[in-house]
Amino acid sequence: MDRYIALDEAREAVKDRGVAYGKPVDSFDRLAKLWSAYKGTEFTVQDVGMMLMMLKMARLMNDETHEDSWVDIAGYAAVTCEAITDNQGSQHLPVDPQNIVTMNKD
Repeated sequence: MDRYIALDEAREAVKDRGVAYGKPVDSFDRLAKLWSAYKGTEFTVQDVGMMLMMLKMARLMNDETHEDSWVDIAGYAAVTCEAITDNQGSQHLPVDPQNIVTMNKD
């Protein structure tokens, strides 16, 4: 699989998840709060993204050629970047519900 196909597949997976789970920042924040309560130590949106990518890395240790895990890591990297930006209150152009395609302001 070439990089463009992998990124296209990651984009589609992220888009589908956004419909089901909402914005990444909201989902990651909920996970961080749940993990924090469970473990008694604070987790952040960044921690959630990194740990989800580590889950995929752990799976790749069993089969490093499993393309779906590589695609998922690309998707997690993208939504983690978005969640961190949104969590910090950064200003950005209006976007679709999953923040996949920047929409025109007009």
